[in-house]
Amino acid sequence: MGLIKEFKEFIIKGNAIDLAVGIILGAAFGAVVSSLVADVIMPPIGALMGGVDFSEKKYELLAEIPAGSVHPITKLTVAKTVPAVVVSYGKFINTMISLVIQGFAVFMIVKTINKLKKKKEDAPPPPPPADVQLLTEIRDLLKQR
Repeated sequence: MGLIKEFKEFIIKGNAIDLAVGIILGAAFGAVVSSLVADVIMPPIGALMGGVDFSEKKYELLAEIPAGSVHPITKLTVAKTVPAVVVSYGKFINTMISLVIQGFAVFMIVKTINKLKKKKEDAPPPPPPADVQLLTEIRDLLKQR
């Protein structure tokens, strides 16, 4: 029963809920940035480069092998069509741009949070309550005697 109670306390704590919310928002943000890169940033860059669609850029290592033909490497007859082997470097470029944008966004968020924490730390402490001030004055008067 202790394990269930500990798990319940862990889930109810703000940290676990904050983490779950952060993961959900992070996934949504990642989808938005991926769309930004693929649908907004890369098309103009591709147009400037002569109508290149980066998501379609790839290097074919081995062409598709139709069923019934001989495989060029193994020299065996292929029973069913073997798809082409390609390196999709255009998708990789899009992903790297997404990574840079997401990394910069997270950097700016962390920088803002750190700035707000610093302002909070630099703020003078609030004055003590009136009763504490009165007791402090009485103590100081007693010390002077």
